[in-house]
Amino acid sequence: MATDSIKILVVDDDPAIRNLVKRFLLQKKYQVESAADGKSALALFENFRPDLVILDVNLPDALGYDLCEEMQKGTDVFVLMLTSRNDTEDKAIGFRKGADDYLTKPFDLQELEFRVGAILKRKRPVMPPPEKEILVFGDLAIDPQRREVKVNRELVSFTSLEFDLLYYLATHPNEALSRPTLIKEVWDYDDMVGDQRVVDVHIGQIRKKIETNVSQPSFIKTIRGYGYRFEPPSP
Repeated sequence: MATDSIKILVVDDDPAIRNLVKRFLLQKKYQVESAADGKSALALFENFRPDLVILDVNLPDALGYDLCEEMQKGTDVFVLMLTSRNDTEDKAIGFRKGADDYLTKPFDLQELEFRVGAILKRKRPVMPPPEKEILVFGDLAIDPQRREVKVNRELVSFTSLEFDLLYYLATHPNEALSRPTLIKEVWDYDDMVGDQRVVDVHIGQIRKKIETNVSQPSFIKTIRGYGYRFEPPSP
């Protein structure tokens, strides 16, 4: 993959981490800018227009979660969050704000390279092929061309990853899909590297948006110890 046309913004208040990541990515021929706080990060974001932001959760003047949400307003920028915490709820907050992936400190630079490459391979289509028709399952409608989801004809807000995951499930109805399969097909990660808990977090968020009863979901069924299955309603 040619990297010299790809722009990455690194945001971290720790100069050691910030400079290390920047130097490493420059060696990989990416275009890289860096910022130490939220204010300068937003200013750079507007001028630099990065394809990917590597964003620390805790900054001196802002929360990375809020910056993630702000940066994704009106853009398709990818966001890789950096955090010192490893609990699922902490990651869930970031995913609700639109983060594409998480990397927990301390991290290996080779893993960083892998995750950056995998994220960037998922170039989000501006206009999917016209032959992809709207999928309708009772009160649920999934429009792949507009990348929109409606429940009872009401538009529901979805992050890009939530949409990708729901669409993949819906296009494989009644099929038992393992977590490693979903990691590979939706995230484009090798199942030996991807954190399978990320699937559970996103499924939880999707259920809150499309299910009438989250505790007894009608669309996305859990296959204990394995993964998930999308079940269309009976005609």
